Amino acid sequence: MRTKKLAALAMLTAMSLVIFMIEAQLPPLAPIPGIKLGLANIVTLITMVKLGRREAFLVLILRILLGSVFAGHMLSLMYSLAGGALCFCVMAMLIGSRLPVWVVSVFGAIAHNIGQVAVAVAVTRLGQITAFLPLLLVSAIVTGAFTGCVATAIINNKSIWRSIDEN
Repeated sequence: MRTKKLAALAMLTAMSLVIFMIEAQLPPLAPIPGIKLGLANIVTLITMVKLGRREAFLVLILRILLGSVFAGHMLSLMYSLAGGALCFCVMAMLIGSRLPVWVVSVFGAIAHNIGQVAVAVAVTRLGQITAFLPLLLVSAIVTGAFTGCVATAIINNKSIWRSIDEN
């Protein structure tokens, strides 16, 4: 891996981790567990578009692992991994299609919530948890659209990428 690319991945991972840690300190958006903005996904989307799927997966996995360690939430690691992996798979399949990035983000957010609910049902053996799914999916549409629009604005900002793309 080239030094410049490695440095870019390190910076993107650090940004993603900082965003995740700040968001973890915010009060819940709703009284339903699992609803959050998912702002760190902005960095995953940007990485996927600008550097590629493999690089985005690396940033995502490192953010989840380091975020769980730094936040002290090792119990939530499997929820984050399941949601993140499913979200990544859906976004990786859709990115580069004719769909706008914000739509890809919405589908990723929906997949993330489905992955987390599936793990919750498997761990607790309580099928009633799926009752939260409709509300989680509505929130995924809103938050996915928001993070996708922010990612799109950053991706399309030519002044940010000019010096990076030239080298």
